[in-house]
Amino acid sequence: MTAEDLQDIITAGLACEHIALEGDGRHWFATIVSPAFEGKRLIQRHQLVYATLGQKMHTDEVHALSMKTYTPAEWAAQQA
Repeated sequence: MTAEDLQDIITAGLACEHIALEGDGRHWFATIVSPAFEGKRLIQRHQLVYATLGQKMHTDEVHALSMKTYTPAEWAAQQA
């Protein structure tokens, strides 16, 4: 799986204002900014992202996904 493939899958299921992916095809690190994260705890944010991947996590197409998740306001503060 390429970074573009993974990005397409995530953005098809989750409205993202920003997404950056680094990885080797199986192990990934993602930075994801989405308004869908508003009012959600960290685990709930991760569950939203994992839900977009569906069976790809279970079939080992994506072996590992580490992520940082931000609301647009949190991202803006992070960039300042």
